[in-house]
Amino acid sequence: MSIIKKTCIVCPIGCHLEAEVSDSGEILSVSGNTCKRGETYIRDEVTNPRRTLTSTVKLTGAKYDKFLPVKTDGAISKGRLFEAMEILSGITVTAPIKRGDVIVENFLGEGVALVAGKTVE
Repeated sequence: MSIIKKTCIVCPIGCHLEAEVSDSGEILSVSGNTCKRGETYIRDEVTNPRRTLTSTVKLTGAKYDKFLPVKTDGAISKGRLFEAMEILSGITVTAPIKRGDVIVENFLGEGVALVAGKTVE
């Protein structure tokens, strides 16, 4: 059995959370949270940590910009971030493009879209 400690980042309170985890990876208990969101956060962090990805892709057709900022519109599995970056290195988009335009739907099959972070004429 082990204790995993995390600071919750869901809201500004920053609760100091502890999860008691069995040797098989089952969460036995959660403490330190002041709301249900904190408990959900640490359970997700222990079982399937996820992150929103922000990066850039190559851009053509623009006078000054060579790269377009992009981000996922939701979180993807933390363990797949390097795979995601490899895919991004092969993507090129052409201006004009508007902020929020979908670059890739269902990115990595994770149910989130990769979207443009900037409008480029």
